[in-house]
Amino acid sequence: MEIVFLMLLVLSLLLFPNGICKSLATGPPVVNIGSILQFDSTTGGVAAVAIHTALEDINSDPTVLNGTTLKVQMKDTNCFDGFLGMVQALQFMETDVIALIGPQCSTISHMISYVANELQVPLMSFASDATLSSIQFPFFVRTGPSDLYQMAAVAEVVDYNHWKIVTAIYIDNVYGRNGIAALDDALTLKRCKISYKVGFPSNAKRSDLINLLVSVSYMEPRVIVLHTGAEPGLKLFSVANQLNMMGNGYVWIATDWLSAYLDANSSVPAETISGLQGVLTLRPHIPNSKMKSNLVSKWGTQSKKYNYSDLRVNTYGFYVYDSVWAVARALDAFFDDGGRISFSNDLHDGIGGTLHLEAMSIFDMGSKLLEKIRKVNFSGISGQVQFDAVGNLIHPAYDIINVIGNGMRTIGFWSNYSGLLSTVSPEALYSKPPNISLADQHLYDVIWPGETAQRPRGWVFPSNAKQLKIGVPNRFSFKEIVTVDNATGSMKGYCIDVFTQALALLPYPVSYKFVPFGNGTENPNYDKLVQMIESNEFDAAIGDIAITMRRTVTFDFTQPFIETGLVILAPVKEHITSSWAFLQPFSLEMWCVTGLFFLIVGVVIWVLEHRINDDFRGSVCQQIITIFSFSFSTLFFAHRENTMSALGRGVLIIWLFVVLIIVSSYTASLTSILTVQQLDTSIKGIDDLKNSNDPIGFQVGSFAQDYMVKELNISRSRLRALGSPQEYAEALKIGPKEGGVMAIVDERPYVELFLSTYCKIAVAGTDFTSRGWGFAFPRDSPLQVDLSTAILSLSENGELQRIHSKWLNTGECTTDNSEFVDSNQLRLESFLGLFLICGVACVLALLLYFGIMLCKYLRHEPRKSLRRFISFVHGKEPPKNMERRSMSLPGSSTPTTPMGSLSSLDMERPARPVRNGSVIDMES
Repeated sequence: MEIVFLMLLVLSLLLFPNGICKSLATGPPVVNIGSILQFDSTTGGVAAVAIHTALEDINSDPTVLNGTTLKVQMKDTNCFDGFLGMVQALQFMETDVIALIGPQCSTISHMISYVANELQVPLMSFASDATLSSIQFPFFVRTGPSDLYQMAAVAEVVDYNHWKIVTAIYIDNVYGRNGIAALDDALTLKRCKISYKVGFPSNAKRSDLINLLVSVSYMEPRVIVLHTGAEPGLKLFSVANQLNMMGNGYVWIATDWLSAYLDANSSVPAETISGLQGVLTLRPHIPNSKMKSNLVSKWGTQSKKYNYSDLRVNTYGFYVYDSVWAVARALDAFFDDGGRISFSNDLHDGIGGTLHLEAMSIFDMGSKLLEKIRKVNFSGISGQVQFDAVGNLIHPAYDIINVIGNGMRTIGFWSNYSGLLSTVSPEALYSKPPNISLADQHLYDVIWPGETAQRPRGWVFPSNAKQLKIGVPNRFSFKEIVTVDNATGSMKGYCIDVFTQALALLPYPVSYKFVPFGNGTENPNYDKLVQMIESNEFDAAIGDIAITMRRTVTFDFTQPFIETGLVILAPVKEHITSSWAFLQPFSLEMWCVTGLFFLIVGVVIWVLEHRINDDFRGSVCQQIITIFSFSFSTLFFAHRENTMSALGRGVLIIWLFVVLIIVSSYTASLTSILTVQQLDTSIKGIDDLKNSNDPIGFQVGSFAQDYMVKELNISRSRLRALGSPQEYAEALKIGPKEGGVMAIVDERPYVELFLSTYCKIAVAGTDFTSRGWGFAFPRDSPLQVDLSTAILSLSENGELQRIHSKWLNTGECTTDNSEFVDSNQLRLESFLGLFLICGVACVLALLLYFGIMLCKYLRHEPRKSLRRFISFVHGKEPPKNMERRSMSLPGSSTPTTPMGSLSSLDMERPARPVRNGSVIDMES
């Protein structure tokens, strides 16, 4: 029998090793955990019921702890009195427990975390303070979401609604201050900010809260983030209702304390709910599950059992319930790995005092239990219970809630998985790649305070606000843009009209005063003007301020109210129409080459035609006249002489095509010269300035100087500062050799004003930058956003164009005559291809012709010499019928005369046609 028993034991170990080991690794009969809570608070009461419920479920589950009973020892502490709460917590730490659940408040959590580190007792805390970290406190285990994530969700809501500034009100303790610090960081990432923050103690009187909210009402922001506890928060909302700060225009965002209170309390007074209408709040997201439904269904019985019958479960209850289960599962792994429960008293004060630290015991294997806790991974009521590398729960998420009527409505979700707002539940996103596109953000409609669905602007111009000091450049030149009216001392000009008209479209009044910047004897430096906004000497700056990349790094600009760009002003000369205007379409080279080709073509046609075409024969004088008359008559396609040879016709066709192109171009150019005023300049664009060494002018105070030096790499020594239109004209007139400039680089609006008076100067080329003028404001100024919208409205309704026409379209000259127009003179380079084709055709025709003549000469002429060849080529070719007859006479003793060997007299005698075998005299 013993042998059989041993064989069965070995077989069981092989087949079921885990089960056998588990049964052998039985823990102690009872294991104690501790809990530090404030029992008379909503969160403390819910947490107490959740702990007892979790213990009942664990101890009744045979698959957990293998018969070991888990018990809890609780301690009531005062979270509002920090000193008393810490003393109570320290007293409780004398109890031998293997883990702590809580505390719920951040102040006590900080202190207890130090003690837990020394006693090596894992601290399962659901305190949300972002500064509590497992890096500083290794035994601190956060079992709820951190305020880092909650404030990131708040910042996302602020940014989603296009608000830039908020007011933060907080409870003045560790929890409140650290939470607002986390909010400030999150808003900064969204280019938003807290413009005003104010804290108050938990025991603040009503009069203190009134003073606090009155100071808040004087601030610009109407978006208020409230980060407190339930009791002080509700008291502050009551005061806000009394001060009419829960109506139109206000936005209230309460952190998760409000949702926790409303979820847990079954009987919230109607007055309290009515005072919260339109408030936004957050709630840690708990996915729907069967476990959640089971806990909710039995919560009523459990809460009555533990004397909290008026409390319902909220998110903190779910997190606490899962925290107890996490300890139980970690203990299972702890015992399976050979862990045991033991404590040692090795603590001493070391300073000879009477602190009695020996009353506290160190959990000998606390580090091992902590390791098992950090490795737990199970599906709890709050979701997947699993810790990341820094000790936070994975996948933190929040519900975005709007308080409406008698309850709350979820308008969307925020998840750290994507970092965006969505109407899709977070757990549906975890199976997909994270979507970080801002275009996909969406929330359901919100009913805002004042029972309105229209989203509040988020800020107002306070009625008691100080006047805005607006810096305005006091210009010396181009005073149509902006200047001081010497008669009234007020500012006037194009930019002033645009600003005042835009302000008139704002839905609120703005108190301001213009402060001239500059002495009026020269144009001010615009970089210094905008820098005075940063130093708070000006609240804004308006005028002809160019929006440059360097300036946008520090300041916010409105929508540009005029498009500008740098252009080049250059002196021009006017082509004056004269009696010889008909010669202007062609350059001298073009005239010469064209005339030469007329003669060349005439000669080539004569060479190709004169042997066989009587029109090209006669005396030397007659032939020269024929050459000239034929060649120049082709200009009008009126040549009388017909071409008989194939080579001559080919050359003539090509030449007539060339003549057609030349005549058409000449006609077009001459028409333009006689009907359009012509301006000419040697500068074609910015490359001509860069490649030259001559001086270049720019307007005093303009950004053009830095642009040319830094962007175009033009030496600063070449630049000349010019202060007025008169200086512009004089510098261009005398030119660079006499101390002037070759060109001036300036912005187009100034150039338009300048050219309205000075008509003999023109724009060379096109704009080589694309910029605009805007009004400068400090970073994240809400007034900048509203003014940009107003400027767009002015552009759409035509008011902006009317202001432009009023100030910038003046003078006798118009901008149409000032634009640079290239000369219409046609140059040889444009027709080289045509002349080349014609020349090649002539050469080829001559080569073919002389080749043919040479062959004929060698075949028919017995005596060969250059003189006879020239005579042969010059002689008239006889008709082909006479040649054939003379060469075929039978029995003739006279040798046949070869073609081309007729005497000169015979060549000059007219041929007589043959009719029916008889010769007819042409002269009869």
